Amino acid sequence: MNKIFSILFLTIGLSLYAQVGINTAGPNAKLDVNGDYNLRDKLVVLNATDNSLSQGTNDQILVSQGEGYPPIWKTLRIPEYEPNKFYLIFNNSFSDRTGVKFTSAEESTSASSRSTTFVKGADFSTFNRFKKIASLTQPINVYSTESKTYFQFETVVHADFAANGTTDSSVDYACGIFVDNKLVNLRQGNLKASSAANPFLTHNQIGIIENLTKGQHTISVACSRLKSYTTTNVTLGIGINVATNIDSFIAQSSLKVDVYEVPQVFNTILD
Repeated sequence: MNKIFSILFLTIGLSLYAQVGINTAGPNAKLDVNGDYNLRDKLVVLNATDNSLSQGTNDQILVSQGEGYPPIWKTLRIPEYEPNKFYLIFNNSFSDRTGVKFTSAEESTSASSRSTTFVKGADFSTFNRFKKIASLTQPINVYSTESKTYFQFETVVHADFAANGTTDSSVDYACGIFVDNKLVNLRQGNLKASSAANPFLTHNQIGIIENLTKGQHTISVACSRLKSYTTTNVTLGIGINVATNIDSFIAQSSLKVDVYEVPQVFNTILD
């Protein structure tokens, strides 16, 4: 009987007063419990879509939708990881049709100091007349102190050489992959004139960097025209066509980034 009266008094109290506190003289909600709370039966919330009461399902949790909105049930999915083993945490690919162009007057002075300039960890500011390929500059996130990040860059190098050019007519170029403006990988190439006008080639480049610091990083790709041989007034395009024998679709650049990590902090995923 005492229990019945207690429930009645609590119900009457909730209906008469805007806020009720248990073990607190200053409640901050309609029902403010200052202390432990045991729930022996069920917990239901309002389903705003059909105004029904929802109990959720096994292993679901309540997630706030913000002030003025009822909480909703969410399924918590935590992937199972084996300790000390790498897992693919981030995977994405990017493309660019803008590319970069270089005239004969835009050759880099780095051509004469390649062995000292093109070193791992060198800052982008030291690379003379390197141009970044705009849409390949992208952010990535690393969550573990143990990681391996792989890069695969592909583009087309195009030059408007005249037909029947001599085999000694060519242009050296270079492309580098940078993380936070620090060089992690660089490849050089040479495009030669041929019996056909406006030759082009496909440039492929793969790089890796280990154990980036935890947090956000910026990936970028930059290229340069290094040196010309027995040729003048030739435009070089990297990731963009410089003549009509190919178009921007064929010449476009792509960058694929894969981040493998040994998980340390699990970022929960909610459906």
